[in-house]
Amino acid sequence: MKQVLSIAASEWRYWLRSQLSVSAFALFVLLLVTTSIVTAVRMQTEQQVREQQQQLAEQTFLAQPDRHPHRMVHYGHYVYRSTMPLAVFDPGLDPVTGQSIFLEGHRQNTAMFAHSDASTNLGGLAWLTPALVYQLFAPLLIILLGHSAIAREREAKLLIPLLAQGLKPLTIIYGKSLALLSFASLLLLPLVLSALYSLYAGEKLLSVVALIAVYFVYLVLWCLFSILLSVLIIKRSSILTTLTVVWLTVALVLPSMAVTVVSQTSPLPGKIATDLSMLAELRKLGDGHNANDPAFARLRDELLKQYQVDSVEQLPVNFRGLVAKEGEEKLTEVLVRYAEQRMQQELKQAKTLQQFAWLSPSLAVAFASRAISATDLQHYHQFLRQAEELRYNFVQGLNSAHVEKLSYQDDINRNKDKASWLRARVDASNWQVLDNFRFDAADSPARLRQASYSISIMLSWLAVILCVLFASSRSLKP
Repeated sequence: MKQVLSIAASEWRYWLRSQLSVSAFALFVLLLVTTSIVTAVRMQTEQQVREQQQQLAEQTFLAQPDRHPHRMVHYGHYVYRSTMPLAVFDPGLDPVTGQSIFLEGHRQNTAMFAHSDASTNLGGLAWLTPALVYQLFAPLLIILLGHSAIAREREAKLLIPLLAQGLKPLTIIYGKSLALLSFASLLLLPLVLSALYSLYAGEKLLSVVALIAVYFVYLVLWCLFSILLSVLIIKRSSILTTLTVVWLTVALVLPSMAVTVVSQTSPLPGKIATDLSMLAELRKLGDGHNANDPAFARLRDELLKQYQVDSVEQLPVNFRGLVAKEGEEKLTEVLVRYAEQRMQQELKQAKTLQQFAWLSPSLAVAFASRAISATDLQHYHQFLRQAEELRYNFVQGLNSAHVEKLSYQDDINRNKDKASWLRARVDASNWQVLDNFRFDAADSPARLRQASYSISIMLSWLAVILCVLFASSRSLKP
């Protein structure tokens, strides 16, 4: 163990004497600090804006005066997706997916994006996040330091005396690897600081620890792979070239190619075709605004039989409200079914893309990072489901007020004169059907389950590299 520590210390002394290494590390830290500040400021600003807008939307809805309840169904309500604490490190899909939805009766609206000036004010750094810095640039720094670990000793003719003194090849590899792994651990310090901030903001400890562990494994992969090529290839220039090509391939080329391949081989159905198919099905359900629609004849007959009356005017409840309520229930079943089909198609596409992580650990760490940070596709779908649940509940709550608080006669005569129009209103206290909305992410164990496949890919990469490294150490040549 003493020999391993001595070799590691010697490697550190060499790095500290190298101006290139120190300059590269300083540049990396500067880039990481800058992106961390920019991302944190952006996410905090957006969170404040969303919270303010959410509060304003709720206050505006509840402050509406006495109205016809169906007017409030169409008046609608806005909900905003809250940012997660770990989004300051990895915003994931947050910048490229909708962040607010207008909820109203009879339809599911698509999620809308934030104002464009939220990102353009940040210039060219708007797309760069701390997570991307770790995924793309940390491996470059490890390559710069680790490519010459063994080859440098070989070129300086130092391997012969080291081996002649009784040092085992594995001892040399252990020492070099320990130095590089300690450097990788040092690179994780900014992530640890971001994680501590996330804990303060309300994140769970398990998610924070898992995120740090995932990036540590990712950096270990690059450390050991750099040592491996330094063992297998003789010339430092060849090692550096090979590692750079591998980095370009797995970090930049393969992810881009994977997205293109998946979009062409597993295309999503067009929105227009889907909407036309859905509208054709919705037409068969009847018009919830028309109490005389034949689609609700069965409902009318059942109510007349139940209350033993001869006409809807004699019912103790408002038949028009019941029609609206049943129409919304049937319509929502269709809307939810089509929405779930779309989400399942998107998840299938994402899972296909995830298979390319077997060729690119950069893809694997990206998937795992977004899942743990609650900024992945599944959490976006969770936001859509929670918003739809709120939409249905408040619309049906207003329809219940339509049924119970407004008489059928006043309802059908509301356009007769001003007095009738005033009688066709219900008290504003009925608007309290609206629940406060705050997006709830999955708990930490659920996030880890979502990230488990990507983590298993990374561990498989690590196991393969370790096996090859152990096997190659036996044939280490001066």
